[in-house]
Amino acid sequence: MEEFKKWIKCAGVRAIKTMAQTAGGSITVGALMSDINWIAVVSTSLVAGIYSLITSVAGLPEVEE
Repeated sequence: MEEFKKWIKCAGVRAIKTMAQTAGGSITVGALMSDINWIAVVSTSLVAGIYSLITSVAGLPEVEE
């Protein structure tokens, strides 16, 4: 159970970082706040976070240490 808790924490942190990076990449540099399609940014970031969790099932180096 302790390993599972560690995996959840590490996978969650990795997913949040992935979502933040995706959001940053989705926001066009120099765009006005009103010009940004926020629905697309949030949607793309959520999909990236889910994909990150799915790929974490294959293994996380942070947990194997």
